[in-house]
Amino acid sequence: MDLFFLSLVIIILGGALPLSIGRRFAAMKTAAVAGIGAGCLLGCIDSGFKLSQTARFSASFDYLKTFSLLFQMDSLSAFFLVIIFAISFVATVYSYHYMNSPGKSFRTSVNYFFFSLLIVSMALVVTAGNMIAFMLSWEIMSLSSFFLVIYNYQTAENRRAGYLYLVFSHIGAMSILTAFGILYGYTGSFGFAGAGSITDTGKILIFIFAFIGFGSKAGVFPFHVWLPHAHPAAPSHISAVMSGVMIKVGVYGILRIYSILHFHTPLFGEMVLIAGMVSGILGVVYALGQSDLKRLLAYSSVENIGIILIGIGIGMIGVSSNQPVMAVLGFAGGLLHVMNHSLFKSLLFLGAGIVLQKTGTRSIEALGGLFKNMKISGATFLIGSLAICGLPPFNGFVGEFLIYLGGFKGVSLEKTSFALSLLGIVSLAVIGGLSLACFSRVVGIVFQGEPRSPAAVGRDEKGPTMLISMLVPAAFCILIGVFPQVFIRSAVKAVSSLELGYGRIPLEPFMEMTGNITRAAMLFLAVLFLVLALRTFLYRNKPVSRSGTWGCGFTQPTVKMQYTGSSYAASILDFFRPVAPRLEDHPLIRGRFPQKTHYRSSIHDIAELHMGNLIIRPILFLFERLHWIQHGDIHLYIGYILLAIIVLLFFV
Repeated sequence: MDLFFLSLVIIILGGALPLSIGRRFAAMKTAAVAGIGAGCLLGCIDSGFKLSQTARFSASFDYLKTFSLLFQMDSLSAFFLVIIFAISFVATVYSYHYMNSPGKSFRTSVNYFFFSLLIVSMALVVTAGNMIAFMLSWEIMSLSSFFLVIYNYQTAENRRAGYLYLVFSHIGAMSILTAFGILYGYTGSFGFAGAGSITDTGKILIFIFAFIGFGSKAGVFPFHVWLPHAHPAAPSHISAVMSGVMIKVGVYGILRIYSILHFHTPLFGEMVLIAGMVSGILGVVYALGQSDLKRLLAYSSVENIGIILIGIGIGMIGVSSNQPVMAVLGFAGGLLHVMNHSLFKSLLFLGAGIVLQKTGTRSIEALGGLFKNMKISGATFLIGSLAICGLPPFNGFVGEFLIYLGGFKGVSLEKTSFALSLLGIVSLAVIGGLSLACFSRVVGIVFQGEPRSPAAVGRDEKGPTMLISMLVPAAFCILIGVFPQVFIRSAVKAVSSLELGYGRIPLEPFMEMTGNITRAAMLFLAVLFLVLALRTFLYRNKPVSRSGTWGCGFTQPTVKMQYTGSSYAASILDFFRPVAPRLEDHPLIRGRFPQKTHYRSSIHDIAELHMGNLIIRPILFLFERLHWIQHGDIHLYIGYILLAIIVLLFFV
């Protein structure tokens, strides 16, 4: 048995064993973490080795004695497998102290079982070699993640989030199935090998339907509506895996369909690049307007999917324009950002998880001053925030810089390709600036200042496995930023599986340039820390007085005088009001002795707003009118099935 399948068996056993010992809470968690963690670690090592050796393997199994389930691994699959197993391992270790409710012992054991199914199904999706294997794995991934989202099913909001996710998952699955149906109609085979021989019209239809289906899972605007509801509802380590890894399976699907079609039309690159720019800008704008910490991070995932799609779109335009360097830089930058986002976004969700566990709230406006007692959590969250803003010497800079370089290569092209490349560069700059505003707001409001409510007073960060799980991705955020060459080469190896027809592209000058910038930034930080250490040394035996900051003439300052998240972001959000309408609830103050008042504001997601009015409500209205079909008579239900079979016989 190949080590890949052995790792999957170990993960499944690690998830199934807790079901038999669910009443013994500590033993159940230990068995789950040990089994799932060991399988993930083995899978990560095996996938990393195969990626470094550019090794390929395939395996086939009979399904229902009728179909063949084919699984294959190339460099692209191995690249995604490393990410899947690595982040899942970190999340598994984190869960030991995070899942700390003995009263929910059985529910927790069920959660570990579906978590193991999610990991295994994601690994099988990125190795699926035919349509049957792909759709079977895809459905297991969607269903297992649904049960993970509704872990706290007693809350109506969480149930609604789970149902919304399930609906969008199956709409996406139907779109993918439509793409596969068109492919099967042309080739007569469940394999992917014959996709390159079909007509151009067929290829365009397949890519459009596949992009809608995979884009729904990835959280591409406007198919992202489920994402800001599902991620806050799930336990934080599950949110880390869903946002850091699962939505990237949608990115994998887009790349895989593009590679098997062998159709390098500019249309694909333009479509992906435009979707990336819209998703990136609107994602970070909506994140900036959120007061729920996990909901903010969920919208930030939409933003980073946008950055990834900008890179992939630039790569596709490079291929269609016969610009090999532009193509490889775009694809490699996008894939490297897939890895980088999985690290810093999982780190941020894990940080939000420990904040939620210790304070009992996700409201940014109720927090503040957590850095004083939660130094490790605050420091790692700060590293993740700097990384997600794309600042050197952290890993987020590396992938984005390669995308920038690819975009600048496209500026030498003509007409549409020139305009879109230029817009891609401008969009990346806008996204970076807004992201910096968004996460300076989060770090400043949540971890700095004074506690804004009793929930944030005197909190600790006990839980060794949670702290270790945050330190590991934080360390890799720095490692990839300072020494990016090895990781860039891994992304380039993954790009080679796309079969673009290029030989070896000399990227050493670009890698050297990237490394020099990150090391210069690291040197600057080293000098800064040296100055701080020198200051501490010189003041070690000297009396230092502490007093409150000047209160602008107020003799009785309160925590309410601090900036709130809403006031911090208000001026930026006013600029984007046409695409992010703000709803304000602020009764007018009347009389000489006014009563106590309040102010609340929220940002509307235009996709969710208009999708509800234009699509969801008409569909619900139609279903209400068709309610008479479901009447409970089993004989008529059997008649429906026979009628469907008779109708289908006319087309077979």
